[in-house]
Amino acid sequence: EAAGEAEAILTVQRANADSKGKRGGYMSRTGRNRRERDRRNKDRISQEQAIQEKHSRREMRKQKKEREKVRKNPIKAGLGWLFQIIVVILFAYIAVFFFGQSRTNIGQAMNSTLSGGDVVLLNELSYRFSGPSREDVISFKLNGSEDTHSYIRRVIGLPGETIQIIDGMIYINGSVYLETQGFPQMENAGMAAQEITLGEDEYFVLGDNRNQSEDSRFADMGNVKLEDIEGKVWAVLSPSDHRGLVK
Repeated sequence: EAAGEAEAILTVQRANADSKGKRGGYMSRTGRNRRERDRRNKDRISQEQAIQEKHSRREMRKQKKEREKVRKNPIKAGLGWLFQIIVVILFAYIAVFFFGQSRTNIGQAMNSTLSGGDVVLLNELSYRFSGPSREDVISFKLNGSEDTHSYIRRVIGLPGETIQIIDGMIYINGSVYLETQGFPQMENAGMAAQEITLGEDEYFVLGDNRNQSEDSRFADMGNVKLEDIEGKVWAVLSPSDHRGLVK
């Protein structure tokens, strides 16, 4: 019995020793893995720092070269700055002159697209290379007179086309023209009750408020010539609650 108990004790001791050895091996591997991760993180941080330092040195050298250029040749540097300023002013002038000219809409002929008193912006560049497109909203001077205010209407008929209004419907070259927006049906066809043929530089225009509009249907306005068109109305500037693009 004594021998059996001794053998059992030895077995337990060997099992405990094996368990400790395994735990020790696991702890050892865990420690090695942690140290390896720490080393990789340090290497990555060091690489990032090296890249940042390299970039900073490059920027410092670039700035130093620029300062040297200015110090050695201040006239050339000054001319370079002057050229940049002129370019900026030129672009600003073009933007304002061709896209920032404003007009005020007079009357109710363009309701509900525009209201009386709306200040709109013109694109004066668009018609220097080609004429207006159908349904463009344009600004023009009546018969080219500089003594009158600018009129704003929508283009319906293009040069060379025939226009007629029958029972409130628009006919272009003999076919019914279906507008993309829901404007009021016209009660008065005016001169367009008879077929109108447009000249090579003439446009037939209508107000969006069809029954409260003076436009190409009537002799006081008639067809609009290309040379009298100031530009395309592309945006409402004020009042603020009307601000937006013109469709």
